[in-house]
Order: sequence, then C-alpha cells, then structure tokens
Amino acid sequence: MAIVGAASGNLVEWFDFYVYSFCALYFAPEFFPKGDQTTQLLNAAAIFAAGFLMRPLGSWVFGVVADKFGRRRSMVISVLMMCFGSLMIAILPTYASIGIAAPILLLIVRMLQGLSVGGEYGTSATYMSEVAVGGKRGFYSSFQYVTLIGGQLLATVVLVILQLYLNEAEMRAWGWRVPFFIGALAALVALYLRRSLHETLSEETRAREGAGTLGGIFRNAKNRHAFLIVLGFTAGGSLIFYTFTTYMQKYLVNTAGFSAATATNLMTVVLFIYMCMQPLFGALSDKIGRRTSMRLFTALATLSTVPLLTAIAVVRSELAAVLLITTALAIVSLYTSISGLVKAELFPPEVRALGVGFAYAIGNALFGGTAEYVALWFKQGGVENYFYWYVTGMMAIGFIVSLIMPDSRKGGYLQGKGMEH
Repeated sequence: MAIVGAASGNLVEWFDFYVYSFCALYFAPEFFPKGDQTTQLLNAAAIFAAGFLMRPLGSWVFGVVADKFGRRRSMVISVLMMCFGSLMIAILPTYASIGIAAPILLLIVRMLQGLSVGGEYGTSATYMSEVAVGGKRGFYSSFQYVTLIGGQLLATVVLVILQLYLNEAEMRAWGWRVPFFIGALAALVALYLRRSLHETLSEETRAREGAGTLGGIFRNAKNRHAFLIVLGFTAGGSLIFYTFTTYMQKYLVNTAGFSAATATNLMTVVLFIYMCMQPLFGALSDKIGRRTSMRLFTALATLSTVPLLTAIAVVRSELAAVLLITTALAIVSLYTSISGLVKAELFPPEVRALGVGFAYAIGNALFGGTAEYVALWFKQGGVENYFYWYVTGMMAIGFIVSLIMPDSRKGGYLQGKGMEH
C-alpha cells in the first residue's frame, strides 16, 4: 500500500504536467490571441519551459521539507499543490475576459506546478526506496518510472478520447479544460492515499546536524562525492531518456519522414512497452546489483546510440521503427528502473531527499530539458549526426562515473529491511 500511495501521486503529478503540453494546441489562442498559431504555441511553450526551470527550486524546497519534517508531509504538500494548479488552469478566465492578466496567471500557476514536480522526484524516490523490502528494492522502486511514463500515456489517452467525442471548435472552446479537471480530481485521490502513509524518517534523524541543508551535503566529503555521482548519472540518463521518448516523436517526423499521426501511434506503443519493462529491469538489478546495472547501461548506451539513431533516421517500416526504439529504451531501462533508488542509496537519511532531488533537478534541467533544443539546433545547422555523438559523449562520462561509484551491497545506506538506515 505504501508503494501504491507514493506511486499514485507520482502518476498524477506527471499526468498534470504533460496534459499542459498536449492541450496547448487548443488553449494557446485563448490566452495568446495575437499573432499566428506558431507564435501562440511558442508563447505557451515558453510558459511550459518556465515550469520546467522551477524544478531545481522545487527540489530544494521539498527536499528540505522531506529531510526536516518528514517524507509524508513533503509528498502531501507536493500533490496538493499540483491539484490546486490543475484546478486553477481548468477555471482560468481567458484573454478575452481579463486581458493580459490571463497569461500572467497561467504563468504563475505553471510555476507552482513546476515547483511541485521538482519536489516530487527526490521525495518519492527516497520514500519508495525506504519502504521497499530489502532484496526487492529495485523491483518496487521501478514503479516510480512506471507511473512517470504512465502519467504521460494517460494524458495521451484522455486527449484521444476527447478528440473522438468533441469537434475542434468544442475542444478550443471548453474541451481542453476537461483533462485539468480530471487531474485535479485524481490528485485528491492521491492526496487521500498519501495522508495514510506511515513516516519513514525518525525524529532522531531529523534532529541530526545538517539535516535537510545544503551544508549537510557539501561539508561532508562522502556526501559531496555522492552528489557529483548523481549529477553525472542524471546528465547522461536524462539526456538519453528525453532523446528516445519526448524528442523521438519529432525525430520520426522531421528526420525519418513518418506522418505526425503515425509517429504518435508508434510512440504510444513504444512507451507502453517501455513502461512494462521497468519492473523487469528493476528486479534484474536486485540480482546483479545496482552498480552492475549502471555499468551495463552506460557502456551499452555509449556503444549503441550512434548506430540506433542512424538506423532510425532511414527506417521506413513501422515495425522496424518500433523495434529499434524499443531496443534503445530497453538499454535506458537499466537506468530508469532504478534511477531514484541508485541515487538514494548513496545518501544518509538526513540529507537523502535533498541530495537526490537537487542533484537530479540540476542535471535534468541542464541536459534533459535541453535535449530537444540541442538536437534541433544541430539539425538546423546541417550536422544532425553531431547530436548522436553529443549523447554518446555524455554516456561515456556516465560510464566513467559508474566505475567510481560505490557498491550499494557493501556499505550502502539502505541495506537490510528496516525503515531507517
């Protein structure tokens, strides 16, 4: 039940975050009526990016709360904030009603949601790693990415269903608000589940010197080392994750030549398979160890990124495209299935949520969040293959990091079966 409660909030957080991106085509003219459609979408995308850039701040704020006042409190506030944000977007007046105040309010709400999502990763990863039974932590922790991917898929499904029953005029008038109402209601369910979770952080740990502070991380050599390892893994891991998920749909259209509808269908199938792979690779890490999984991931990704992206660029068969992307994501699953856990195992409990979340947010914002922009920049310059080597280079750095990371089975902070380690 603890895993379900933590994972449910994670699913809602990511559903709400992706719904904005998917519905922007319909609501952008309502908030940005001036200019052509591209300008309207760029304005909506800029607000989406602002939410993305709030994640490091969110990871710091919620990391402090989680390490000083408890994981449960942090997760409850996080999902409550996302619920509020979704409800506000669902009922926001448009530009026609309140003028320039409409996009300003939209920006403020998205920044709040960015804070919420930024705080979700580190806290939920920490909590799920602490409640999981020793020997099965990889399997149970993998559900963090099951729900992350599931939130993206659920947002897609809701939009497809609305498009089946509503025409474009209805979608632009009011239909785009429906997913945000759904997100707000789902967040209330997640809030109920999270309120019943038991706390994994003891009063003694909260009272330790440096608990929930950046000083507690950077004044300790072992914690500094852990922070840099998490940063290194996140830089390459987030970059390759966004390359083969979020950016891949555009890559299939702009480079491989598939239609937009076909690319969407292909990626829906691929993401569903990818979601189902997470528990399998999480369980594998319980057998072979987290360090071995990370070494396999970074080595295979370094060797295969250029061949896979080159092959996808010229593929013409839909089945072949699915197989190639699924192969890439199987390699990525060695990382994503244990992404939160492998980081949580590096930190002591008094700075665990802050250490995991803040390092992740920085690496994700710098490399994951810029993946699409860098890829399109290289393509525009006529040297698209440089992007393949950019990803490869970051994965090579990740491989070096995997060589120096400690073995969590020998002196890790999350050994055994207890809640506090």
